[in-house]
Amino acid sequence: MRKLFFVVFSMCLFSFYTCDDGDIITVEFNFDNTFKACGTTGLVFYKTKNDPSESLSIKIADLKISDIIAVGAENTYKANFQLSATNAFHYITYSNATLPVDLFCNDIPLSEVKITKDIKSTSGNVSIQTVLTEDDNDGIPKALEDLNGNGNFEDDDTDGDGIPNYLDEDDDGDNVLTKNEKPDPNNDGNLSDAQDTDGDGIPDYLDPDDDGDNVLTRDEENDTQDQNPANDTSLNGIADYLNPAVSTKMAATKYREHTIYKTYVVTLTVSNFDLEIISLDVFDFGVLDDSIIPTENKSRKKTPPFN
Repeated sequence: MRKLFFVVFSMCLFSFYTCDDGDIITVEFNFDNTFKACGTTGLVFYKTKNDPSESLSIKIADLKISDIIAVGAENTYKANFQLSATNAFHYITYSNATLPVDLFCNDIPLSEVKITKDIKSTSGNVSIQTVLTEDDNDGIPKALEDLNGNGNFEDDDTDGDGIPNYLDEDDDGDNVLTKNEKPDPNNDGNLSDAQDTDGDGIPDYLDPDDDGDNVLTRDEENDTQDQNPANDTSLNGIADYLNPAVSTKMAATKYREHTIYKTYVVTLTVSNFDLEIISLDVFDFGVLDDSIIPTENKSRKKTPPFN
């Protein structure tokens, strides 16, 4: 049976105190402020350090990565789990000078790893929270994509493709990415100087006909129909969609592929646990840092009403 654990811990020199007959014992954990994760069904959240070699780990049975990133309408996932004999919180020390990166990610225990002490807590509570942030990485901050100023970003959809501008790599649906239409040429966060090729008061990234020649930008693919008008140049080295002197029309048949970039921030805390010499009401593990969390979602944009 594959034993895998998925937990991300973040700690920067925490000192914990517990009292016993008036004595104060201080324990310091010098772990990084991120944690790793392994597993498919039955996850282990863990972090390791060297000099000295130590690890912290928690197993949550019957938990999958897909569960943790299944956020609701508020783009948030929250869940609580009880520590137990099978779902224990471990603090382990080792005689090894260094520990393998994949310490908790193997089908069988690594024979070279030598444990000197394994202290565990089987009582307490584990809280996991995931917050999803989505963006189009188009160079425009989300705050500036509320075009009607009503605080609702979902109803700002310039090209009517069903993807709001703050998630749309191509806001005007002209098959030229917004970030390539110079919405903020000097990167100062002020879009008043956005490129406006035809001077009609509509910046190129919101203008379906950038050069004002009455041919839609997406229809000026005169050499290659690859959903990229920027590589079609017929006159004076200027892309046809930016050159009013060229108005040849080659009707587009589809939008280019669209990518939404997803960032999942997974945090974990352990509360009311007892590791013999360490008892704490709340212990903050930090933020998950793991490549198994998806970062982008590619999809085809809705087919527009081509004429």
